Amino acid sequence: MARDSLGMFEGWGAFRDPAVPRCYAIAVAEKGGGYADVGVWPRRHVRGQVHFRLSKVPQGKEAPRLVVGGRRFELLASGRDAWLSDGRAEAAVLAAMRSSAGMTVSARGGDGKLFTDSYRLVGAASAIDSALVGCAGGG
Repeated sequence: MARDSLGMFEGWGAFRDPAVPRCYAIAVAEKGGGYADVGVWPRRHVRGQVHFRLSKVPQGKEAPRLVVGGRRFELLASGRDAWLSDGRAEAAVLAAMRSSAGMTVSARGGDGKLFTDSYRLVGAASAIDSALVGCAGGG
């Protein structure tokens, strides 16, 4: 099913998926093939869920680390997907995303080498706001 574009904002896009329904802001990592998104799921009463699709699978039990706005956050990972542990951490990350120039997610890959997915945050606030507004009426 096609997604409806809610707008492009520098390196971030905002979309609505009416089949689910959900809305999200998304950006591709500067290199490596990962992406970051902030989702809104009206039927689940979820607003602002931060998710990362990592460029590599993290090694063993080592938690990926997010750095944004001078703060560090440990992420929960399953395969290449990573999330924050709770709503309080998500709120802190969303606030930092609105006032920071960039963010990084780092972990040690299966080969034992450290990898980092970097994101520019120019346009992130506008894309997140568009996703929130796009699903404000329930999808």
